[in-house]
Amino acid sequence: MTPWPRTIAILRHSLAATLLVLFAATSAVAADRTGIRDAEIERILRNYSDPLFRAAGLDAKSVNIYIIKDDSLNAFVAGGQNVFIHTGMITSLKSPNELKGVIAHETGHISGGHLVRGMDAMGKAQVPMVIGMLAGVAAIAAGAPDVGLGLLMGSQSIAQREFFSYSRTQEAAADQAGVKLLEATGQSPRGMYAVFDLFADQEALSGAKQDPFVRTHPLSRERASTLRSMVDKSPFKERPDSERDQKEYDMMVAKLRGFIEPPTVVLRRYPASDQSRPARYARAAAYFRAADLERALPQIDSLLAEEPENPFFWELRGQMLVESSRPVEGLPAYRKSVQFAPDEPLLRIGLASALLATEQSASVPEAIKNLKVALRDEPENAMAWYYLADAHARSGDDALAALATAERFFSIRRYPQAVSFAQRALPSLKENGRDWQRANDIISIAQSEQGKQASKR
Repeated sequence: MTPWPRTIAILRHSLAATLLVLFAATSAVAADRTGIRDAEIERILRNYSDPLFRAAGLDAKSVNIYIIKDDSLNAFVAGGQNVFIHTGMITSLKSPNELKGVIAHETGHISGGHLVRGMDAMGKAQVPMVIGMLAGVAAIAAGAPDVGLGLLMGSQSIAQREFFSYSRTQEAAADQAGVKLLEATGQSPRGMYAVFDLFADQEALSGAKQDPFVRTHPLSRERASTLRSMVDKSPFKERPDSERDQKEYDMMVAKLRGFIEPPTVVLRRYPASDQSRPARYARAAAYFRAADLERALPQIDSLLAEEPENPFFWELRGQMLVESSRPVEGLPAYRKSVQFAPDEPLLRIGLASALLATEQSASVPEAIKNLKVALRDEPENAMAWYYLADAHARSGDDALAALATAERFFSIRRYPQAVSFAQRALPSLKENGRDWQRANDIISIAQSEQGKQASKR
């Protein structure tokens, strides 16, 4: 028989975990979803989001944007100032203004401190839960198991409703904040309304009976109605997206579809008769993924003929050739991409990977140079550290290769491995030099983090 205190502790932990999962359902990435890195798409999203972040009083550089490969229409904030956007949200919407409305809403969550307050609300929701569980356990012990189980389940329902009520308040506040941010940046809130109107239509089609009090979000039709009234009052309600923004959005959607959807689907969606730029971009990616380089290259070359200084067209051309085991042919395209966008670290990493793929020792110094520039902007890019370790190993510098490997493991929080490789590098590094000091820093910080993790177990 389990002692009462232990039973209460187990039940309390279990129910608290249930609430945490419910809360995290819109603020955590499932393990089977993958993140996407793309310099062009990230630049477009940054152009949309940074003015909103600044209008909210946030340091735009401190807010991270992550793209998640997932077909669902979802976006959320997690871990403080991190915005996650599903590819399904981008490809399902029609205009930049709609996506900006989604980003404005999520920015409202960040500026309102909703994640921190949400954890407090979850803690408060546990109070009636624990009281109900105590009564339920006592009833079971007194020989009334049906009554006890009823109290236990009832306490869970009360806790969930209290927490969900708080979450609905957050969502409404984020909607209002989002509208204000759009107006503060001279943009229409009509797109935000269109998104929630879309959600409302989907709910209506489902035919499911909705309980508006057992939801983390208000019903979409209710939200859409509230937003509509705010749109009608906005002085910017009729302001359209710029032609440039719409073109960039269409190209972003085409690129995502070209790389994510099955090639057969892409080619049906963008038939050869469609000679628009988005269609050719999508087909270029689809043919490339189908290993049909003879058809892929003419598509991207036609785009380059029209925009010879587009760094992302050059990047895709280089990628096609390098990943088709033709790295020497792909190098000029990658160099062009960096030439036209020298501030994009992902393009420099792509160039470095192509240089290393040539297996030519003369290419190693150029690869190292580009990787170091990229890592100044993205010091936690594990792939860049991997390539840098490879480059140093090829140049015969085992100590710097070990240090780069330590940095790679440190960036992904693999602290035991980071310590091991930093210790391996130390004896061959110049004492008190920058690299020697960095190796010691990695060891010290990683060991401290290991201690913190051990104390939590």
